[in-house]
Amino acid sequence: MNSFISFGLKQAYGRLAKLGDPLAEANTLLDWESFRSIEDGLYDNKTDRGGHPNIDFVLMIKILVLQHWYNLSDQRMERELANNLSFMNFLGYPETIPDSTTIWLFRERLKEKNKEDEIWQEVQRQLESKGLVVKEGTIQDATFITSDPGKSGNKPRGDEAKTRRSKDGTWAKKGTKSHFGYKLHENVDTQYGLIRAIETTTASVHDSQIDLSREGEPIYRDKGYFGAVARGRSVTMWRATRGHPLSTWDKRRNLQISKIRAPGERPFAVIKTVFKAAHVLVTTVGRVHVKMIFTAIAYNLYQLRTLQKAGLA
Repeated sequence: MNSFISFGLKQAYGRLAKLGDPLAEANTLLDWESFRSIEDGLYDNKTDRGGHPNIDFVLMIKILVLQHWYNLSDQRMERELANNLSFMNFLGYPETIPDSTTIWLFRERLKEKNKEDEIWQEVQRQLESKGLVVKEGTIQDATFITSDPGKSGNKPRGDEAKTRRSKDGTWAKKGTKSHFGYKLHENVDTQYGLIRAIETTTASVHDSQIDLSREGEPIYRDKGYFGAVARGRSVTMWRATRGHPLSTWDKRRNLQISKIRAPGERPFAVIKTVFKAAHVLVTTVGRVHVKMIFTAIAYNLYQLRTLQKAGLA
């Protein structure tokens, strides 16, 4: 970027910074350059003349984090990158700003090369390097991420609902309400409230079919996981069965587990109410997973800011 223009933008941002900028605070919480090692194998062109010029890998990762923090479409993201001072500062006032097509293609390439999970593992490595290791166990839970079934209303229509927009979406029912789309499964540590593992499935996959626990760690789960085996030390709420009602002791045990599990609702609350990520327009479970990875990274940055202010990180 032209040094004179860059100087002017930084001067303008200085006035904004005095009002407080959460992105500037979040920017220091991860070592972004450490992600660069993941780039190997992502692109096929190896020379300057090898095809369409590549946008900086770390820049693109930071752009996807921004996009999912603010729930912006690719087109809206392109516009914000051109005029949002807070975004420019977060990205380091880059020389080249990618257009909406480049952003879309980058997400697709991450999915095709299975790089999104490597990016997630690097985030986890950095959390542990800060001393934010799991000490007291984790909480597993799941929530629906809805998609457009191609028809208004929420009545199940079987395979007929699988329109082009919702290619992999399936129906599931919870209580009296039906949901179409996908399901986000998460594992949150009980001490810091950070997301440690996620999985994305279609909505019809039962919560108990996904195990995000690690061997040796306590995993706190609600009644929906009753009877499901876990790699970790299962601490699961008990459910009454025919001929085996819950005793007073059982109910007290469930209440204690419920209290421990309560912080596990915070990530879903932030993801849905702050990041507005409860509904997706992408077509496949793979694409939804990429979106959920970057939404979870944005949440962990959001939570790290909270921990930092409390003197815990």
